[in-house]
Amino acid sequence: MDDFYQLKNGLIISSSVIAGLFFGPVWWMYSLKVASSYLLGASVGVLYLRILAKNVEQLGSGNTQVGKGQLGVFVLLIVVATQWNQLDVLPVFLGFLTYKVGILVFALWSAVLSPSTNP
Repeated sequence: MDDFYQLKNGLIISSSVIAGLFFGPVWWMYSLKVASSYLLGASVGVLYLRILAKNVEQLGSGNTQVGKGQLGVFVLLIVVATQWNQLDVLPVFLGFLTYKVGILVFALWSAVLSPSTNP
């Protein structure tokens, strides 16, 4: 379980750092409205990742059913983005997908830093 907790924390940290690094350039290239929409989506994406990790953790304790709350988080985010005039839907959606970039960066970083087991 220690490996799982290290993986979970690494994924959450990498996703948060990627979101923070993207926020500035998005603000600079577009506007504060677009950047804040992106940041909201990225924050909900990290929350989604935490909920997903919690459900995966419960699978190891004998619970074989994964919760359905993850989909609800995404649906709620999109509903709020479409109904609230202060948000842009596309930056919110792309911000939400930032957690996937964080996963890729963490996986590549781990692959480069881990010693090779092949002779």
